Amino acid sequence: MRFIFVFVKFVSTRYNISVMKQVRIASLIERIGNLLRSEERALGAESGLQTVHVQILSYLSQCNRYSNTPAGVTEFVGSTKGTTSQSINILENKGFINKVPDKEDGRVVHLELTGKGETFIESNIPLAEFSDILDILDSDEAERLLKTLNKLLVQLQASNNGRLFGVCHTCSHFKKYGLGEIHQCGLTLEALSEKESYQICREHEVPSIKAV
Repeated sequence: MRFIFVFVKFVSTRYNISVMKQVRIASLIERIGNLLRSEERALGAESGLQTVHVQILSYLSQCNRYSNTPAGVTEFVGSTKGTTSQSINILENKGFINKVPDKEDGRVVHLELTGKGETFIESNIPLAEFSDILDILDSDEAERLLKTLNKLLVQLQASNNGRLFGVCHTCSHFKKYGLGEIHQCGLTLEALSEKESYQICREHEVPSIKAV
């Protein structure tokens, strides 16, 4: 119930909507999350995977090269280092991921999907039933839902001092065409491809809103 409490506290301090509505919204989000976890359990069982393994594979299919590390996975799934390490080893042993040493810092390990891992993601993510249900939304409804959920997530993670894991091109560090015809990360000063600009990053920071 901690999630509902934090969510209700956030909403009540900004919008002054009724407590019943606050609880109902939080309950609906929690229920959707439970249904998604149930789908992930069923999906993972077919390949001998647990829910957290499916979540890790999904994360690795979306994150950039700064975030596909054991530390990034640990922060994203909200697990302990030990549990994450066990999950990573299982995925490696089953052939879904490879551990690749960083080219510049051998102490850093990157986790990359194998062909088997990519096939699993392409065939199953997004979850089929959830994807079909989302099709009832038109483009404008989907965009509003995306913005609303992202806004709530940003606030919840900020209140818990968690990393945002936002999309690169929405980050304060992102420099569109910062290197002529190529995008650039203002934090590392490295070039970013168009594909990378749409991947999620553990270093993401929300741009500050300048007063007019």
